[in-house]
Amino acid sequence: MSETTASVASVASNASVSPAPSPVVTAESATARGRRARIALRALQVVLALFYAVASALPKLIAHSSATETFADMGWGNAGMYSVGVLELAGAVALLVRPLQSVAAMSLGALMVGAFVTQLTVFDGQNAATPVILLVPLALITWARRGQNTELLRMLRRRA
Repeated sequence: MSETTASVASVASNASVSPAPSPVVTAESATARGRRARIALRALQVVLALFYAVASALPKLIAHSSATETFADMGWGNAGMYSVGVLELAGAVALLVRPLQSVAAMSLGALMVGAFVTQLTVFDGQNAATPVILLVPLALITWARRGQNTELLRMLRRRA
């Protein structure tokens, strides 16, 4: 027997000896992966909700000097500052409420698109990367929780 024939024969015999994975093991690992993915997504939602509530909305709602100066520079004044702060806080809370999670992520994403445009036009691109970076996890949440949109529509139709 030549070397190539021997190596092919040994590979074939080793392949036939190893048992095929059972469907139960595969299903269990898929379930475990799905569970870990749901936990990671939920943790991401909590982190984003904390960021939007504490680091973003709170300074606007308590009229911190940095937020006041920024909105004054934009020409939006206190009304714009409080409006954006309320929208961010509402989005942060909605990220934690089951039927609203996808809609909240979409809404916060739209707010981040507006923030990106504002950073480019008013502030010459300074800190323009921040809203773009936040769009990535918001898009992931929107896509992963997209099934909740039909659930929300069903709830709204029942009430109408």
